Amino acid sequence: MFEGLSDRLSGILSGLTRRGALTEADVTAAMREVRRALLEADVALEVVRGFTDAVREKAVGAVVLKSVTPGQMVVKIVNDELVAMLGTDAAVIDLNAPAPVPILMVGLQGSGKTTTTAKIARRLSDREKRKVLLASLDTRRPAAMEQLAVLAGQVGVACLPIVAGQSAVQIAKRAMDAARLGGFDVVMLDTAGRTTVDEALMQEAAEVKAATKPHEVLLVADALTGQDAVNTARAFDQRLGVTGIVLTRMDGDSRGGAALSMRAVTGKPIKLVGTGEKVDALEEFHPSRVANRILGMGDIVSLVEKAAETIDHEQALRTAEKMRKGKFDLDDLSMQLAQMEKMGGIGGLMGMLPGMGAMKKQVEGANLDEKMFKRQRAIISSMTAQERKNPDLLKNSRKKRIAAGSGTKVEELNKLLKMHRTMADMMKAMGSGKRGIGQALGSMFGLGGGMPGGMGGMPGLPPGMPEPTPEQIEAMQKQFGGKLPPMPPGLGGGGKMPGLPGLGAPKMPGLGGFPFGKKK
Repeated sequence: MFEGLSDRLSGILSGLTRRGALTEADVTAAMREVRRALLEADVALEVVRGFTDAVREKAVGAVVLKSVTPGQMVVKIVNDELVAMLGTDAAVIDLNAPAPVPILMVGLQGSGKTTTTAKIARRLSDREKRKVLLASLDTRRPAAMEQLAVLAGQVGVACLPIVAGQSAVQIAKRAMDAARLGGFDVVMLDTAGRTTVDEALMQEAAEVKAATKPHEVLLVADALTGQDAVNTARAFDQRLGVTGIVLTRMDGDSRGGAALSMRAVTGKPIKLVGTGEKVDALEEFHPSRVANRILGMGDIVSLVEKAAETIDHEQALRTAEKMRKGKFDLDDLSMQLAQMEKMGGIGGLMGMLPGMGAMKKQVEGANLDEKMFKRQRAIISSMTAQERKNPDLLKNSRKKRIAAGSGTKVEELNKLLKMHRTMADMMKAMGSGKRGIGQALGSMFGLGGGMPGGMGGMPGLPPGMPEPTPEQIEAMQKQFGGKLPPMPPGLGGGGKMPGLPGLGAPKMPGLGGFPFGKKK
């Protein structure tokens, strides 16, 4: 997400940071390019004007122009204004009300409202430990109620039984009664949608709202529709009083205009963003982190949180100890591949690491195929336990058997074994502190000298860039019983983790060395 905008802004601002001193003309020229980049990203014109005017006013000042590093100060100003435009603080779904808490889901047809309803229910059930009841109020779209019932089963929450012939208001009242009797904490009401905003749609939603008095009215909007999503948000807010916005398909929107305009135009916070079709592809929207990622500064906090959700802490510690001793068998490799898939693959991970923007073209040039994860795991699964622990046993006859069992070729198996030997050597070197994760990544990708700064000595962020608050750090620590999740060996050169000052560099297998095949 924001890929196109991030490329443009990073290029513009890097030109400023390379200069020893800036003139007013330099800043004006840069803001002209920033304005063009934002408009091309489909950001609303009034938002673009306000943003560039605010940055120019702060940048063309004595404090900046006389600064030792004026370019970096301009980057900081741009970052601060991006955060202000996106909403400053992250907003979460508010459940602070007497149970059952009604949440009204509204939006146009095709925006992903029903799927998003199930995703949020899963999130509330798993993370907040709330008992959730889903209810479909869509009496017009064929199989809409059945779709929500199927999704409810997938995410492990209850769904209101279907009774034919009832109106949306009647279903909503029945859902509230069932929730009270069943001891539910949250009731999520999935309303009907239309292809466009019309009076019938608004009237029905308004009647449901009057009957249930929802604590939250969440608008689900498709990020790919750009400024149409902003207009839809305005219309729903004027009629229903929207309390928050959920943007879907953010993974397919490289421009990001809807996200950047939504808060500034409507004044309503973006609470969640959908990043894929799977039921767990839903993320909280943190303005400061999004701003960092747009400017190519990475998002270490989100990386740590994602690790907290996907990595088994005890297993990670055991594997880290094996790596430190130079022991890295094919079972360990299979676990690494599985963890990488859960964390979004190399693409998702690279977007969260600082300084990765400059490496994008090189990585794309390597023609990496992340589907190779599954093929490589299939190869390993076709081996016996002895073969996984001791790859030296694999001679020609065994290789033919494994290739046939996994539906692959012997050549692919040989590549996997060669990669495993390389990784085993890297893990031993990283465990001894001789190599950073950047060198390992660079070798895996065939990028020569490794990632920027080796990432074993990762470049720091520009002065004044936001760092995690003590509350954020404490929240992450609680997820691990008072300990941070193990992070990549060598990250920050075995020193302090960038963006998490003073916390040291705990080790985490699962990100050290990324095996990939190439697309065919």
